[in-house]
Amino acid sequence: MAKSAHAPKQDRSRATRQRLLEAAVACLAEHGWAGSTVSVVAERAGVSRGAAQHHFPTREDLFTGAVEYVAEERSAALRALPVQGRAEVVGALVDLYTGPLFRAALQLWVAASNEDQLRPRVTELEARVGRETHRIAVELLGADESRPGARETVQGLLDMARGLGLANLLTDDTARRARVVAQWAALVEEGLG
Repeated sequence: MAKSAHAPKQDRSRATRQRLLEAAVACLAEHGWAGSTVSVVAERAGVSRGAAQHHFPTREDLFTGAVEYVAEERSAALRALPVQGRAEVVGALVDLYTGPLFRAALQLWVAASNEDQLRPRVTELEARVGRETHRIAVELLGADESRPGARETVQGLLDMARGLGLANLLTDDTARRARVVAQWAALVEEGLG
């Protein structure tokens, strides 16, 4: 009996946490670090500041949690891709770096470059996210990393995708990006054999 009484409370708690994470990502993407406070996120999520701080005691907890959530969502989206040709995989990988999720992560990177308390948390998180993204990319591309240059080809693709995401922050870079992605798909095909 007690077990079932706790289930609705746990469900509400999970739902509140989810709303906070989604609101934090949206705030970072739209307002940057300076404009994204716990109060702003709580209001956007439709919860009290106290409820937000119950789930995330500090601002750093909230926003690193949000970027971790983004990373998990991104990894899940990649894993859910149907088996495709390499050109489609290249396009999907680039898409990860051109949307609001990347914009939110970038805001956190910039903040971490100036915030000593935040830097180690974001550095560790991004290292973990980078390893996971690389691993998934290798799998999706069918890359044999025992072949010379294969690992570097995959990493070069991810670095290029990140660069295209940065270029897209200030202006809509869709037309140029499509040409670059097509060329990189050819290079990946050649590099991975």
